[in-house]
Amino acid sequence: MESYALLFAAMLNAGTVLAIAALGLLINEKAGIVNLGAEGMMLCAAIAGFAGVVYSGSDWVGFAAGAAAGALLAAIFGVLVIWLNTNQYATGLALSLFGGGFSAFAGIAYVQEKLPQRPNFSVPFLGDIPLLGPAMFRQHPMVYLTIALTLFLVWFLYRSRAGLVLRAVGESPESAHSLGYPVRRIRLLAVVAGGALCGLSGAYLAIIYTPLWVEGMTAGRGWIALALTTFATWRPARVLLGAYLFGGVTMLQFHLQGSGVDVASEFLNMLPYLATILVLALISRNPAWIRINMPASLGKPFYPGS
Repeated sequence: MESYALLFAAMLNAGTVLAIAALGLLINEKAGIVNLGAEGMMLCAAIAGFAGVVYSGSDWVGFAAGAAAGALLAAIFGVLVIWLNTNQYATGLALSLFGGGFSAFAGIAYVQEKLPQRPNFSVPFLGDIPLLGPAMFRQHPMVYLTIALTLFLVWFLYRSRAGLVLRAVGESPESAHSLGYPVRRIRLLAVVAGGALCGLSGAYLAIIYTPLWVEGMTAGRGWIALALTTFATWRPARVLLGAYLFGGVTMLQFHLQGSGVDVASEFLNMLPYLATILVLALISRNPAWIRINMPASLGKPFYPGS
């Protein structure tokens, strides 16, 4: 039973990386912007966050550096696609490629660096509960902040006026513009906020989940996070559950290997990506369901003068 508790704890840890990035991409897409550059933003944020901890010794400085790096790259992406009307898909792919190359170059000096020893986190009293404590209440505070962020986004998107405006911009930017809302600025703010969350995810990966710096360490997690938004039909709570599901699949390979299951390691490494393809294939069988939930202007440019 203890091994299953540890597996569940590892699932929460692995799922948090995906959840933070996917929630950021969800904010982007609710405003009508598709950002395929999550992988690049996460890699740049990972090296920024890792370097921040190396020099400051503080995890929170590293998180701030990662979020800032993600927000900066997202702001550049936003200016290009929102004001200069470049193609969102091509620009996102370019950002992903740039992030991979730049992070590899900037991270050369940090490959052998080690982070300072950090304390073990535990929720008072709850962390001492047998089985349940190790499974749920001995996580890094960022795990619980991610759950709180999900609840906040549920309220923000469906209960607040600002969230209603954001969704209106994603559904019909022309109508929002005719009512006097600054569509381009709203979209840029959404893109920057989403980029900051992708950056926070990359920093968490390098500082807490690993913790070390290795070139290409995201290993496709940015693409899985992008797929999660569709898997969750653009709903924050489903994004969180989907992230934990994929996190569980990721950790299952290590659990099976530790249990002595005679399965090729290459096949086990494929499990998260096979699960992503399978889920997307199943969802794609019902295009009407996706069309009903998807923001109507997703990926479409907006021209205020037209």
